[in-house]
Amino acid sequence: MSDIDSRHDPTASAGRLEQGPLYAGRDLWRLLSLPLLLFLLLPVLAVALRVSPADLLANLQEPVVLQATALSLATTLATTFLAILLGTPLAALLARRRLPFRRLLDSLVDLPLVLPPAVAGVALLMAFGRRGLFGGVLESMGLHIAFTPLAVILAQLFVAAPFYVKAATLGFAAIDSEMKEAAALDGADGLQTFRYVTLPLAWGALLSGAIMTWTRALGEFGATLIFAGNYPGRTQTMPLAIYIGFEIDLDVALTLSVILIGTSFLALLLVRGFLNREITR
Repeated sequence: MSDIDSRHDPTASAGRLEQGPLYAGRDLWRLLSLPLLLFLLLPVLAVALRVSPADLLANLQEPVVLQATALSLATTLATTFLAILLGTPLAALLARRRLPFRRLLDSLVDLPLVLPPAVAGVALLMAFGRRGLFGGVLESMGLHIAFTPLAVILAQLFVAAPFYVKAATLGFAAIDSEMKEAAALDGADGLQTFRYVTLPLAWGALLSGAIMTWTRALGEFGATLIFAGNYPGRTQTMPLAIYIGFEIDLDVALTLSVILIGTSFLALLLVRGFLNREITR
């Protein structure tokens, strides 16, 4: 091929780019990305390799593992339900283009994401504990929240609900306002528009946010430890059982770690799948 023809041949141009500085730059970025990728992979791989499948199955029958797993599943499902029930109206409010004090409200929702978990636990204890801000009122109603399964749910809700609210807000804000206006012109009221137009269009974001909320609640440790305590069979969730396991039974801690790693990884894959499906629509 002559030089003149190669100027107009896209294949030849692509070949020169792959052999030129651009291709070499891509190799450099791939090489530079390896240290952090290996650092993120090696601890997870080390935990997985430490527990054999036979030991994993055997440790799953341990009472501590069964109790912590059952409590974690029950409390995280309740937490996710409450996050959806209470977070959906808040997300719909934050999705409005014109909203007074929007930045303040956004910052308030984001605050649990940046607070140290121990601080979150202390804050919950000061609010709902026996000597907390609302402790006297709750005591007069016969409600004891701190160091109970309800405290586990509240701790999880405090740190995990923002994941749902943020995802739902993005999903609601992405809906074309003209579709809502068209539904209103057809005679639909606000609730009907939300049910038959907004929710079906934003369901992918809502589901992704719910999965992230459940996963974050499943791994909650610091706030739960301070506000709910670490009582086996009552408030000891899987992360708390791992904490005790390092002092009593390392095999139990490793087994629960493998379960949490696998569950979290599958949840992330589900979220990525839903997001990719929404993008390709």
